[in-house]
Amino acid sequence: MAKALLARYASRIQKPDLSLSPTARLTPAQIRTDILSGLTVALALVPEAVAFAFVAGVHPLVGLYAAFLVGLITALIGGRPGMISGATGALAVVMVALVADHGVEYLFATVVLMGILQIFAGIMHWGKFIRLVPHPVMLGFVNGLAIVIFMAQLTQFKVPGTAVPGVTAGEWLSGLQLWTMLALVALTMAIIWLLPKLTKVIPAPLAGIAVTAAIVIAFGLDVPRVGDMASIEGSFPPFHLPMVPLNLETLQIILPYAVILAAIGLIESLLTLNLVGEMTGQRGGASQECIAQGTANLVTGFFGGMGGCAMIGQSMINVKSGGRTRIAGIVAALFLLSFILFASPLIELIPLAALVGVMFMVVIGTFAWNSLRILAKVPLMDAFVIVLVTVVTVFEDLAVAVVVGVIVSALAYAWNNARRIHAKSYATPEGAKVYQIQGPLFFGSTDGFAELFDIEGDPKSVIVDFADSRVVDQSALQAIEAVAGKYEAAGKRLQLRHLSRDCHRLLTKAGHLVIDSDDDPDYALAADYHVRTGILGGH
Repeated sequence: MAKALLARYASRIQKPDLSLSPTARLTPAQIRTDILSGLTVALALVPEAVAFAFVAGVHPLVGLYAAFLVGLITALIGGRPGMISGATGALAVVMVALVADHGVEYLFATVVLMGILQIFAGIMHWGKFIRLVPHPVMLGFVNGLAIVIFMAQLTQFKVPGTAVPGVTAGEWLSGLQLWTMLALVALTMAIIWLLPKLTKVIPAPLAGIAVTAAIVIAFGLDVPRVGDMASIEGSFPPFHLPMVPLNLETLQIILPYAVILAAIGLIESLLTLNLVGEMTGQRGGASQECIAQGTANLVTGFFGGMGGCAMIGQSMINVKSGGRTRIAGIVAALFLLSFILFASPLIELIPLAALVGVMFMVVIGTFAWNSLRILAKVPLMDAFVIVLVTVVTVFEDLAVAVVVGVIVSALAYAWNNARRIHAKSYATPEGAKVYQIQGPLFFGSTDGFAELFDIEGDPKSVIVDFADSRVVDQSALQAIEAVAGKYEAAGKRLQLRHLSRDCHRLLTKAGHLVIDSDDDPDYALAADYHVRTGILGGH
């Protein structure tokens, strides 16, 4: 019931324009859409990259270089066309202590090792384990991330740098400047909401940025702009070997950070991969995305970048703007590089209010509003997981939230299955007693299994039938052996029926059991079973 309800409402989490095919063809119209979408994404990347560089304690160009290189490489070889990657806050907060204690060169070395670990994960196909993330965890993930994106935009309502004479940087805006910025944010959001109802020739976020920026520049409005955060002018990312000693001590310093960064980066990227896949009707690509993220970070570490991973906010901007092919991500990265090399004076004039308005619309589109309505309809544990993952994402980080959500869901699943073990019993004409075991036998249900038997009151011959059960793990085998030992100690004969052949082999080694069921199935390999029964191949 819970699964059906979640599936029913999951389709309503996002309502993007899916008029384009998931395998969009490179028509002139699609290419134009991808280029304009890429430009919109590039404009939104600038303040994000600069802000995350500040969080990590490095120069703004370190964040911008990461956004360019990670975005370009993942766009070229990533597992999901339409995804956007770059410098992210989830990684930046982990980097703070490393940079503060050891310096930026150790950060570059850590990013290189992070990339190697991610490539290894892709080669080992560990990306497939993202399938183990339950849907309630996904709902909590998107809700928590939407809240995090919203909270991150609130910092734009503080005075950046020394933008306002006589006002200390970091103070909240007030008075006319605050009301002006709020009005511009509202104007941007209104344009993004209304324009698609009139035309889809130009991506609505790009139009919102352009109109708001034109008003601010034309009237000289006194509001924070991109250039007030930091100058984005720079050169092409130079090749740079991390200046760290190549010894065991360095490895001991960077390895723990690299493992954490690699895990966070892959979790966020793979969850974004699934989310974008649901919106665009695409599947697969997890291992390819791991390798792409690893390659991007490996290269970035040698070009003075802080590393990165998938960015759900920018990915949502791209998908909602119509970006469906790799061209959008490539163009976004190239536009970002052109801003650094040539157009920094112009980009620095863009008001932060326009970019905040775009991100607020991303928040509205990302948050799973229908999850609020289904909380009272799904099982209590599923509702608890949704809320738990949302809260942990906001107050801790994404990786911890997902791990916590998966663990709680797994424990709840194990507990529910542990309570399913029971048995029906009857006597045969020969005087033997038959226990028909129903429910899975695994580590969580072994105690309940042992309580099913009346060893003292049972006759000399006892049969345990596993036709409606499944012996799952070593704990289950040990439980069976323990019961068999008790019957043997009582001088009684125990027979097991309908066990798989793999269980036969393991239990025979115990030396206590009598197995005489020629009709026991061999279902160690599900594929073989399907072939024998004609389920596969349309038979």
